[in-house]
Amino acid sequence: MNGFEDPKGTWNKRFSADGFLFGLEPNGWLREHADAWQTGARVLAVADGEGRNSVWLAARGLRVDAFDISDVGVGKARQLAARQGVDVNFAVADIAQLAWPENVYDGVAAIFFQFAEPGLRARIFEGIVRCLKPGGTLVLQGYTPRQLEYRTGGPPFASHMYTQELLRDAFAGLEIVELREYEAELAEGTGHKGQSALIGLVARKP
Repeated sequence: MNGFEDPKGTWNKRFSADGFLFGLEPNGWLREHADAWQTGARVLAVADGEGRNSVWLAARGLRVDAFDISDVGVGKARQLAARQGVDVNFAVADIAQLAWPENVYDGVAAIFFQFAEPGLRARIFEGIVRCLKPGGTLVLQGYTPRQLEYRTGGPPFASHMYTQELLRDAFAGLEIVELREYEAELAEGTGHKGQSALIGLVARKP
């Protein structure tokens, strides 16, 4: 038992609170590396919650598909997109059951979905590689094991954290553009708040 036996119910409850759990601004690593995608590129935002990242990407002129298991979160994401005047193709979908298409996306934004236990995580990573077109770029952000000391976001399980070795192995078929382990003060709503142990990856499909 790892605390994620009912992910839909868990996230619906968390997203039902007033405001936006992770704020309205895009993730910092994503903001720093979004120039990897040119205007008009098709990008998938994985487990996008209340839409902060997908809406920001769409405002930059990208064609964005986004999904989350939480219908409450996706509902708020749709409202956010409408307020910002951008179009995002939102869907409610369970990442554990997702049929990943092949060679469809110019980019994938994979930001903080560390609810996935190692077996599911491996399938998700395989799906991400599958859905990228040749030349497509992955931008990924997560927590390292040291995050368990900070407790400022993410699940309290070492098995769910990322290391450089894990990411290099998982994405061995991609060209690593940047892989950085670092610490920073996050202020992403109340969900990610405080000193954090982070890892960021940018990788391109040959």
